[in-house]
Amino acid sequence: MFSKVLVANRGEIAVRIMQTCREMGIGTVAVYSEVDASSLHVQRADEAYCIGPAPALQSYLCIDEILRVAVESGAQAVHPGYGFLAENADFARAVTDAGLAWIGPPARVIALLGDKVASKRLAEETGVPVIPGYYGEEQSAARLQVEAGRIGYPVMLKAAAGGGGKGMRVVDSPAQMEGAVDGAQREAHSAFGDSRLFLERLLMHPRHIEIQVLLDARGHGIYLGERECTIQRRHQKVLEESPSPVVTEQIRTDMGEAALRLARAAGYTNAGTVEFLFAGDRFYFLEVNTRLQVEHPVTEMVTGLDLVRHQLEIAAGEPLRLSQLNVSLRGHAIEARLYAEDPDHNFLPATGRISVYRPPTGPGIRNDVGVYAGGEITPYYDPILAKLIVHAETRADAVERLTRALARYPILGVTTNLGFLSWVAGTPAFGSGRMDTQLVEREWPPRDRSFPPEVILAAVGVDLLEPVSTKAGGNPWAVESGWRSGASARRFRYEAAGQEWDVTACRATNGWEVTLGGQSHLVHFGTGGPGVIVVREGPRVLEFSAARSDTGTSVFYNGTVYDVRRPQAIAGTESAAHGGGAGLSAPMPGTVVKVAVAPGQRVEAHEPLVVLEAMKMEHVVAAPHAGVVDAVMFNVGDLVPAGAPVVRMSEG
Repeated sequence: MFSKVLVANRGEIAVRIMQTCREMGIGTVAVYSEVDASSLHVQRADEAYCIGPAPALQSYLCIDEILRVAVESGAQAVHPGYGFLAENADFARAVTDAGLAWIGPPARVIALLGDKVASKRLAEETGVPVIPGYYGEEQSAARLQVEAGRIGYPVMLKAAAGGGGKGMRVVDSPAQMEGAVDGAQREAHSAFGDSRLFLERLLMHPRHIEIQVLLDARGHGIYLGERECTIQRRHQKVLEESPSPVVTEQIRTDMGEAALRLARAAGYTNAGTVEFLFAGDRFYFLEVNTRLQVEHPVTEMVTGLDLVRHQLEIAAGEPLRLSQLNVSLRGHAIEARLYAEDPDHNFLPATGRISVYRPPTGPGIRNDVGVYAGGEITPYYDPILAKLIVHAETRADAVERLTRALARYPILGVTTNLGFLSWVAGTPAFGSGRMDTQLVEREWPPRDRSFPPEVILAAVGVDLLEPVSTKAGGNPWAVESGWRSGASARRFRYEAAGQEWDVTACRATNGWEVTLGGQSHLVHFGTGGPGVIVVREGPRVLEFSAARSDTGTSVFYNGTVYDVRRPQAIAGTESAAHGGGAGLSAPMPGTVVKVAVAPGQRVEAHEPLVVLEAMKMEHVVAAPHAGVVDAVMFNVGDLVPAGAPVVRMSEG
């Protein structure tokens, strides 16, 4: 077995790999970019080396630098995790050429299966069902339009060299093809260095189900049941579970044997995942992920196996000591992915400094975490922060455990999808297991989201507790104040959930009399630790996590973060963001990848102006109305701060 392994990744997956290495007595080496110097994976490693500036192309994607560190540190093997170079055949080949062990399948297998077109052809040759499509070399929008007509609309454009939703577009009609091809090719090239696309017929209301496989160098292989990955947004998985609520024993066997048949035909070794789309009672090959999956913990929870341990053992030349008869699925596991993104604004990536972070704990709860309170979330990398995994005897119990865990998962300081995850877990479709990949597109956002007025009480409590210096370790909310001798009341105005809230707070004998929405509340405000405010009203005691922001206070309550804003702060922020003119601002920090207009150009409403990329996703800044472009503030390659004006337009 290896004595030292370099983990060529960051975030929660690097931390998770290091955990198994530590349990096996294997030393770990971390690599990091300049902005990641204080990151959690650096803190958890035995050794850590800086490999370049923040942009991934100059650090985490720099093969030469990673290999230099591997040799210099004395590492014997490289684990790529997922993302970055995990499915890069050139990297795998370079690692083995340097005399190191590659913890994954051989480079030639990565190249074969990483090419989505070649893998589909191999699937056809091995008798695995595939979706009708076009996999030809000609990539012009005109040719793809002709092929889409042959296949039948709607169709899906996909990147030939990758997955994860990058370079993927749904095309409903011929008129959409040219724009979709342009965006998909650009995104595919940015994510994978390869702009090739292919077409597939879009299956209506499918489920996304995948099979985990393990194979050793002797050709012995097993499958470890299936994972249901149907709940997605923008083609990115959100919730995953094992086993699937619709897969029977016979279907599981058929899919598992098909996955192993394909893997053996490719010469696969180590851990991998064969993905399928499932519609009606039929499954269709989708792709092979030649790496560890983000959702691998649910398989570990139901099988009791450590997949990273098996990866390490296989890479070290040891035989797989399990047979298919040894594999059994016990109970039910669900994983929820916590992202730094804004579900209320098309899931745009978010950045900021985490001020409060307390993952839930308890029986049947696992947290795979890559962040901590005080850590900075930058625009340079994938927005995943952590994964919450729950396990219970039945699916119903697992759903209930997930719901309760999300309700006590405060994270403040950066916008996340926490409330969205709570909503998904509570939908009837998810609860019953009757979902498909379009659930989020159909039902989010919900029409009747209620706003609990208790959140306003928490914001009042924050504003009534006077801050003190925290440099000496003081509690910033430990001293009650806001009241001054001779003053009869404190008055506050807040904006939250599209409403204005006028509040009056008067000092009472034992607390505060707070008038809110025409109702009077006799309450006592206190703290339950840093970032925790307690509101007691009669026999009822409510606990909130809260953190101040530039525009007000963020309050976590019952699984959702609410932004309670001060109008004067909001007005100042908007004025600054728009620069006092008719500018179009960047909704998030990102890099300009395309400028489609020039000063003096006339544009129509909704016409694309500038394309930004952040956290591996593209966002189009479009014209809100017809007019003339007065100025373009940034060029291709520029990093744009959030809220900065990108284009100025005038009507006409």
